[in-house]
Amino acid sequence: MNNINNLIADIYEPLEKLSSGEPLNISEEDIDITVSKIKQAILSWSNPGERNTKFSLRMSNIGKPARQLWYEKRDTSFSWGVNGPTQIKFLYGHILEEILLMLVRMSGHKVTDEQKEVKVGGITGHIDCKIDGEVVDVKTASNFAFNKFKDGKLSDDDPFGYLDQLASYEASEGTNEGGFLVINKESGELCLYQPEELDKKNMKTAIPKVIAAIESNRKPDKCYSDIDDGKKGNKKLSKPCTYCNYKYDCHSDANGGDGLRVFKYSYGPVYLTHIESVPRVEEILWKKEK
Repeated sequence: MNNINNLIADIYEPLEKLSSGEPLNISEEDIDITVSKIKQAILSWSNPGERNTKFSLRMSNIGKPARQLWYEKRDTSFSWGVNGPTQIKFLYGHILEEILLMLVRMSGHKVTDEQKEVKVGGITGHIDCKIDGEVVDVKTASNFAFNKFKDGKLSDDDPFGYLDQLASYEASEGTNEGGFLVINKESGELCLYQPEELDKKNMKTAIPKVIAAIESNRKPDKCYSDIDDGKKGNKKLSKPCTYCNYKYDCHSDANGGDGLRVFKYSYGPVYLTHIESVPRVEEILWKKEK
């Protein structure tokens, strides 16, 4: 039986022989399965239904900061607000994941329980698959994000809650052994990241706390602390907060109650929460995001 610890090497080995003219050991059945799954992925992507317009607590978002989830639950116009380019990234991400699982099967490793519905702590999710009996979440990642998986540093910077997502899948299956199979969208490099147990929460006790926090009338504490912007005493949002749709509401107390002030730099906007020295660049007069 193949060992999941050898997965990446087993995928690479036959691929590296292609350059010498040696064919891959891939059956038409494997290709047909992959094409069928890509078709299903495209149909699901193109018909989201209420998925993008109605809030629900699921394993895929349980790891988000509680304050962000609190705002999402109360947003009567809730929408993921994903633009066209990002939708395209989602699409080819889904397709890449199916191709990656084809390569796993081709390498002789066993793939089971694809998109199996699971439950734990009153919430539902779908595991991507099991590989050689272990729960695996398949991810496509930018070069920056990929290196966090490859270097084992996801626990240092996990704004999307991937570790809690994996831990929820594991808890639902009664195991603490699982991992991420990740492909770098820019380079094609692969890695298998199996987090240490200390980096993962006990989701059977963590989930009720999250539910209680988002059901409460009191806002949970802010997700991240402000950080220094240069050496002149200014403070700005931490990077994860800049991506949040609720940053203006969440930081309405910034700048003495005037809210966030946004300044346009060549590398992108900077969201200041406290100003000692006004930046000498254009200020963006923002409109509240929905």
